[in-house]
Amino acid sequence: MADEDSNAAPCLSALPHPSAAPGYGKRSAPDQQRSRPGDFAHLPRREASIAAYLDRLPEGADISVKTLAKVLPDYGQCALRTALRRLSEAGHLRRVTEHHTSDGGSPLWVTRTYFSRTARDDAWWMALCAGNVPMTDDGETSAADPPRQPRPHSRAYATLAALGRAEPRMTLSAADCASLEAFAEEWLARGATPDQLVAALTSGLPTAIHHPGRLARSRLLAKMPPVVAAEPTSPVPSAKPVLRLRIMECTVCRAPGRPESLPGGVCGPCRGEAPPDHGPAGPTAAQVRAHVRHLRRTVAVSRP
Repeated sequence: MADEDSNAAPCLSALPHPSAAPGYGKRSAPDQQRSRPGDFAHLPRREASIAAYLDRLPEGADISVKTLAKVLPDYGQCALRTALRRLSEAGHLRRVTEHHTSDGGSPLWVTRTYFSRTARDDAWWMALCAGNVPMTDDGETSAADPPRQPRPHSRAYATLAALGRAEPRMTLSAADCASLEAFAEEWLARGATPDQLVAALTSGLPTAIHHPGRLARSRLLAKMPPVVAAEPTSPVPSAKPVLRLRIMECTVCRAPGRPESLPGGVCGPCRGEAPPDHGPAGPTAAQVRAHVRHLRRTVAVSRP
């Protein structure tokens, strides 16, 4: 079992980790837990160290055995193959060939290695290949929680916020803009332009304005434009969902197979299983020719 520093990175090469060809390489699996110390403490020390390194790599990084052997000089290719196999059997890794369409419209097959900080069982990986696991755009997944971005302001909010540029006496506070945003959005939804909205709020103002927000609210409600009936349009066919074909590969030998035939992401021969017995072998070509000659002699003798 791994010790406390199992997440420590192995000795690294001074060179930056290379990227795979566009569309290939590492892909982070979705719905992972937050990164924390001891993520891979259940793994042996070597596998935990390599898993922690793979977890930190960016999307599209080349994590083939040859490349990893170059950037992780502590391990040779044989040790890395064994480590990747154990990571696959532990539910952290799967190799998948996916069908895509190039920019020119031609079919394209790419091989990706999905890595999951959170260990997954075979049923989860089977669902991933079947397209039943939500993915981000283009199949890429996000391992770490993205930083929370502020909600972009609507066009209605931006129009209200810029009202003071057209008329300084109607400068609105952030709280005013937030409370009036829904009314302004309704104006725009009824066909009004931002310029028309500004004109309605700034034209014919009284000399003294003590509460711009209250005045804006009153005008937005009193001057609300009528609802314009939409012109009938022909129905637009709904877009068909994109179905992406995924074929799992053996992590060790890369032989393709159905997910249920690759438990732990490893095929039977690589697990040391004997090949299936398909029954007795058929007759050889020489046996067939001898049997034909025997039949011919039998027919010749039986003729009168």
